[in-house]
Amino acid sequence: MAKIPGTPPPKLSELTRAQDRISFLYLERCVVHRESSAVTATDDRGTVHIPAASLGVLLLGPGVQISHRAIELLAESGSTTVWVGERGVRYYAHGRSLARSSTLLMAQAELVTNRTSRLGVARRMYAMRFPGEDTSGLTMQQLRGREGARVRRCYRENAAAHGVEWDRRTYDPDDFDSGDPVNRALSAAHTALYGVVHAVIVALGCSPGLGFIHTGHVRSFVYDIADLYKVDHSIPCAFEIAAGGFVDIGAETRRAMRDRFYDGALLERCARDIRCLLLPDEEDSEDLGADVVRLWDGGTATVAGGTAYGEPDW
Repeated sequence: MAKIPGTPPPKLSELTRAQDRISFLYLERCVVHRESSAVTATDDRGTVHIPAASLGVLLLGPGVQISHRAIELLAESGSTTVWVGERGVRYYAHGRSLARSSTLLMAQAELVTNRTSRLGVARRMYAMRFPGEDTSGLTMQQLRGREGARVRRCYRENAAAHGVEWDRRTYDPDDFDSGDPVNRALSAAHTALYGVVHAVIVALGCSPGLGFIHTGHVRSFVYDIADLYKVDHSIPCAFEIAAGGFVDIGAETRRAMRDRFYDGALLERCARDIRCLLLPDEEDSEDLGADVVRLWDGGTATVAGGTAYGEPDW
C-alpha cells in the first residue's frame, strides 16, 4: 500500500493537555498562515508567531483570511478554531475536537436523555455553585430561584464595590453598542468565557448542544458549564472594566478576561468539572485519544472493529 503523503499528525500523548494551554486568542483583520509549528498572524504592523500546540481556542473575527496550512496545523495540534463576529460576540462555527474517544460524549447523551439522571446532573451543577448546601431534594424551579437570587446579589455587590450604577441585565444581541457600559462589558466578558468553555467541551469530545439546564440551542451545554464560573470571573471583570471609563469596552474586557485565564486554572477546573459531572464514579483519565473503533453487539456488549465477521460467500 502506498504511503499517505504529507507529515503524519502528532499522537495525542505528544500534545499539551487542554487544561494546560493558553485559554484563547482573538484575531481580526489579518492574514493567518503557518510557519513550521507556529501559526502566524500578519497585518500592517507586522507578524506575530503563535505556538499552535499551546493554544486552547483561536477566535477568528471579521476580516481574517486563514490558509489551509494554518487550519491543518491547528487541527493536528488539537486547538479549537471558532469563527466569531465583531468583538467576538457572535458564534458562527468551530473546528474539530482534541479527543478521539466518545466515552464522555456517550455518557453525556445517556445522562441527558433520562429525566432522573438529567435532574441529577443539574443538581450537581447547582451544588458546585452553592458549596455546603444540600441540593439533592430541590426541584428545577427551586434551583433556578436560588440561582437567580445568587446572581442578582452578585450584581449588586460588584456594583457597590466598583461604584457602578446598576439597574438590571439588559442587552440587544443585534446591537452591542446600544447597551450601557456595564451591560456591554458583561456581554463581552460572558462571550469570552463561552469561547473558553466551548473549547474545553469540544476538546474533551462532548457535545456543546446537549445541555442539562439549558436546552434547544446548539450551545446549551456551553451555557450550562459557563454559568458555573460567571460569579467568579466574568461578572467581577465586567464591573471592573465598566468602572474604568474605557472607550472600547469590548476590547478592554477581552484583554482583562484573557489575563484572568492566563494561568490556566480555569481550563483545568472546567475539564475536571465536566468529567466529574458526566463520569462521577470514574477516576480522571487522559486516555481520550485512543484510535479504537468497536462495533455494537447488542445490549451493552461491543466487539472489535476492522474484522470481517461471518462466513465468506466465495
